[in-house]
Amino acid sequence: MNDATAPRPIVMLAPGQHKRAAGGHPWIYSNELRMDRAAKELPPGSLVALEAADGRSLGAATFNPHALIAARLLDRDPQRPIDRRFFAAKLESALKLRERLYPEPYYRLVHAEADGLPGVILDRFGAVLVAQLNSAGMARLEEEFIAACRVRLKPLAIVLRNDSPARALEGLPSEVRIAAGEIAGPVEIVENGARFLVDPQQGQKTGWFYDQRENRRFVAGLCRGARVLDLYCFAGGFAILAAVQGAAQVLGIDRSEPALALAEAAARLNGIGDRCRFARGEAFAELARLAAMGERFDVVIADPPAFVKSKKDLGPGLRGYRKLARLAAARVAKGGLLFFASCSHNVTPEAFAEAVRRGLDDAERSGRIILTSGAAPDHPVHPALPESAYLKAQVLALD
Repeated sequence: MNDATAPRPIVMLAPGQHKRAAGGHPWIYSNELRMDRAAKELPPGSLVALEAADGRSLGAATFNPHALIAARLLDRDPQRPIDRRFFAAKLESALKLRERLYPEPYYRLVHAEADGLPGVILDRFGAVLVAQLNSAGMARLEEEFIAACRVRLKPLAIVLRNDSPARALEGLPSEVRIAAGEIAGPVEIVENGARFLVDPQQGQKTGWFYDQRENRRFVAGLCRGARVLDLYCFAGGFAILAAVQGAAQVLGIDRSEPALALAEAAARLNGIGDRCRFARGEAFAELARLAAMGERFDVVIADPPAFVKSKKDLGPGLRGYRKLARLAAARVAKGGLLFFASCSHNVTPEAFAEAVRRGLDDAERSGRIILTSGAAPDHPVHPALPESAYLKAQVLALD
């Protein structure tokens, strides 16, 4: 969709509902809007000018009358052209920050609202880009966004992983396709000095989880000479780096055979295949099996998928985290370390910490928290959008 120069439709907020938007929050919920007939008839993803009930301008936004998050602010200028030049400027700003953070082109380049592009995720795997366009507005602007990526970054391929559950909330179809160039199979990346393999078309999310980069580095630095258990190991992010940093033995557990195959190949790439073993299994069942065998590990890593995908899952999800913390802590040798994480944005840091504490208490283990952390800096947080600070992690030294 090209952004025409004609004046945009005006969507107005209900009286008294402008304060969050005026204060910098980039989301406008449907119940904050004056949803009149004209607004309801706008096509999902339309570019609009947002105004407060008294006529004060709030800026340019994408609009979806059928979504809970009905409007997503793009710019304070209500008539700012939202075209490839707009996207190029946002990419340039995001790129400058990432190049200050990391010397090599392997990182999250665009983290949605925090980088000024609501609904857009863009991960860079060297010459391959993987994007998620998770809002109706960005789906309509795909052509302009892809064009800006091609001109500024000159990738060999751009893969659209438009299979996020968030798209269903916007009325968008699930799809995976190549938007530009060609790609054949996994691509190699470098993270923390180790080599990994990523499958942009078949792996989870974009194919890799850059958000745990700094946590992987920290944990791996504590693994020299250790026996390590990595639960939900995916393509080996924690496990491979632990072995590269000198772990004596590493066991990685995951349910995905394709992910385990990538982990095994990465172990060979790094020359540590003799110290790494990867096995297909469900984490809770494997922990029970290891308990029956009396197995203990110097370092246990538990980085599960989101247990709480919506607010209605909060109670069962927190009980799941507590149970996992109990079972994982019980497999840590005396004086060993437990890394535990949650990527559920509906779980507060306080609720997560309490679930971990209760799990340790259930396991009759005591210890000390030596690190509390979140996502790596290529996943910045929008100052007015605490929902974007989704990752929570703790490293505990257990007695």
